[in-house]
Amino acid sequence: MHPEIPYLREIIVFLVAAGLVVPLVRRFGVSPVLGFLFVGLVIGPFGVGRLADDTSFLQYIVFSDLEGVRAFAELGVVFLLFTIGLELSVAQLWGMRRLVFGFGGAQVVVSAIAIGAIAYWFGNDLVSATTFGLCLALSSTALVMQLLTESRRLSTPAGRSSFGVLLLQDLAVVPILFFVGVAGAKVEGSMALAASWAIGQAVLVIAAIFLAGRIIVRPFLRFVGSTGSREVFMAAVVLLVLGTSAVTAQAGLSMALGAFLAGLLFAGTEYRHQIAADIEPFKGLLLGLFFISVGMSLDVVALWADIGLVLMSVLGLMVLKGTILYALARAFRLPKDVSAETAVLMCQGGEFAFVVITAALSLALLEPATAQFVLLVVVVTMFLTPFLAIAARQLGETIRKRSADTPDTGESLDDENPVVIGGFGRVGKMLAQLLDAQRIPYIAIDSDPALVERERNQGANVYYGDASQPELLVHLGIENAAAFATTMDQPGAVAPLIKAVKETWPHVPIMSRARDAEHARHLIDTGAISAVPETVEASLELCELVLNSIGIPDDAARSIVDEQRSAIIAGYEAK
Repeated sequence: MHPEIPYLREIIVFLVAAGLVVPLVRRFGVSPVLGFLFVGLVIGPFGVGRLADDTSFLQYIVFSDLEGVRAFAELGVVFLLFTIGLELSVAQLWGMRRLVFGFGGAQVVVSAIAIGAIAYWFGNDLVSATTFGLCLALSSTALVMQLLTESRRLSTPAGRSSFGVLLLQDLAVVPILFFVGVAGAKVEGSMALAASWAIGQAVLVIAAIFLAGRIIVRPFLRFVGSTGSREVFMAAVVLLVLGTSAVTAQAGLSMALGAFLAGLLFAGTEYRHQIAADIEPFKGLLLGLFFISVGMSLDVVALWADIGLVLMSVLGLMVLKGTILYALARAFRLPKDVSAETAVLMCQGGEFAFVVITAALSLALLEPATAQFVLLVVVVTMFLTPFLAIAARQLGETIRKRSADTPDTGESLDDENPVVIGGFGRVGKMLAQLLDAQRIPYIAIDSDPALVERERNQGANVYYGDASQPELLVHLGIENAAAFATTMDQPGAVAPLIKAVKETWPHVPIMSRARDAEHARHLIDTGAISAVPETVEASLELCELVLNSIGIPDDAARSIVDEQRSAIIAGYEAK
């Protein structure tokens, strides 16, 4: 550790891994998740770390503080759940209540009973068996959600069903940890009454967060956004995310759940897309650290020593959970292909097993050797998850081709192909009104928070953000946009933006407002299919007024001006 900068060596090693490994695995079409897991396996205390005492230079490239890495890496899961909340809304979440509270609740209960019964049959006492059943019933939110996001399958039926189960599992951590605490403290009295009280407190905390958030979040972000500083805005967002996570952690809930609630609050505001763009680098780096920490947890020597029993346990856990998931999915009337894909994707153990088992060990509820074996099984199943995701998708597609079932696709997060408008000043607003009149969907972005609030109150579909950032356009769904129109009054920023959009999304037609004729030619050369100079448009409007004033009918005057406009634009494009 550097005396002035704590964990400097570990930070450098992690950044080297992120900068070298991820581009390498992407080149071979491998998921970065798998790359990070492998890196963690190599540089962890159970990898080359075993040789660090004998080879001095290895001390500079290994992680030795596994618990410290896990604590820091938990922030990756926090930001992942936050971005997932940003993609939803309370209305969409309520629309998923059958999947969350029905399917998800049934999965946790049935899986916990089945796994707990098997653990009890193998000689564990009732408390230990119940603890193992509860923690192994949970799947990996971080791995599954990241893989679904990478493959752009979060809005598919299988993605939504998986998310519904995972969300309920995160909620279930509260009563599970409460059970462990009560069992360890051996509290007298009714456990059911105490559990009800704890759950009631959790509900009150969630309700208080929503109430306070609806009052505070929008005015606070409007105030911060008015500074025009992207750094200040990002700092304010991180403060709100971590603050909400801290509140839920204090109440006995998971930090990840608090972050998800914060995401839901922001999802209902005009700032959601700018927030998503700003938070993306934090989430990506911290999630990478989380996956490295999982890889570091795999003790290959211990795995090899009990390879037969470990593999049997891994296979047994995945088959049991997969069977339960498939049966319950079918019981909740999900199509066969969706049920099969969800079952295979969700049959691993999850990161909350570390939390639950660590808490149980601190209260002497579990035998240390048995607990370590269970954690080893969980890590192996998590290692297999990227391969399970590939197998799940292929299995679902195979069943879909052979089955007569019609999938219930439900409400997609983004079913339309809107026109994306960059800038919502006079020209942008006029374009939006025209599109509205023709019932053409649009989504607009503007960097003036006061303007955005005013226009949203009048029903405009406009969000806060800097339209000159191509990464922000990703969150606006420009990949599926019918067209992109930039109306910004910032000549220096328009051309680089058009160039970036043209290179990344060449299929999206680009139209732009231009300062003058020379600027219009430059924008067309850059990639716009059309650019309209303000000076020319003002002149044409004046011409139409003059023609009307001298007695030429409106339709004829408009036709003359339109013909002249077309000729001028064609001249720019030809040049």
